[in-house]
Amino acid sequence: MNLISEKIKQTAAYPALLMGAVALLVCSLLMVTNNLTAQPIADRLREDLTKQLDQVLPASSYDNQPLDQKYQEVIDGQKYTFYRARLQDKVSAIILFTASAGYSGDITMLVAIKADGQLSGVRVLSHTETPGLGDKIELAKSNWILDFSGLSLSKPDTTGWAVKKDGGQFDAFTGATITPRAVVKGVFEALQLFKAKQNYFLELTDSE
Repeated sequence: MNLISEKIKQTAAYPALLMGAVALLVCSLLMVTNNLTAQPIADRLREDLTKQLDQVLPASSYDNQPLDQKYQEVIDGQKYTFYRARLQDKVSAIILFTASAGYSGDITMLVAIKADGQLSGVRVLSHTETPGLGDKIELAKSNWILDFSGLSLSKPDTTGWAVKKDGGQFDAFTGATITPRAVVKGVFEALQLFKAKQNYFLELTDSE
C-alpha cells in the first residue's frame, strides 16, 4: 500500500490532484460557513433597516410591513430600490434609496415620501465624508438632517432647494459646503422623481 502511495506521489498528475483536493476542501468549508452566517447577516440587515424605517416613517402611517414590499426598478435608465407603505390597501408612502456625489464619495440616503409628495423623513445610510466636518449629515452628529421633514417640491420653491451659500434655505457646514449641497440635491431629485412617476409609485391609474 505504501509502495502504491509512493508511486502515485511520483506521477506528474499528483500535484494537480493534491491542489484539487485542497481546493475542494476550501470550497466546502466556505459553503458551510456561508450557510451558517447568511441568515444571521440577513436578519441583522433587516433589523438595521427596520430601525431606519421607524425614524423616517411613523408607524401610524401604514398597516402593512413595508420591508416585505421591496421593489427594484430601472426608471429613466437608472436602477432604484424602494419600499411601499400601505394604509387601508392604498400606498401611503414610499421609502426610496438614493445617492448623491459628496466630497469624498457617494452619500447613500433613505428618503420617505408621503403620498401627497411631502417628505416624512430623510436619513443618511452611508458616506465617506470628512469626520468632524461633513459627517454632520448623520443624526448622531447633528440635527441638520431633520430639517427635511415636512418639506416638498413647493415648500420651499425650486430656488429654496439649495444651501444658503447658493441662495437656498438650507444651512451649510463650516468648511464643508459640498456635503450638505449633495444631500439637498439628492433629496430634491428624489422628490422630482416621485412627482414624475407618481402614478407608478402609488399604483394609480390615470383616472385616479
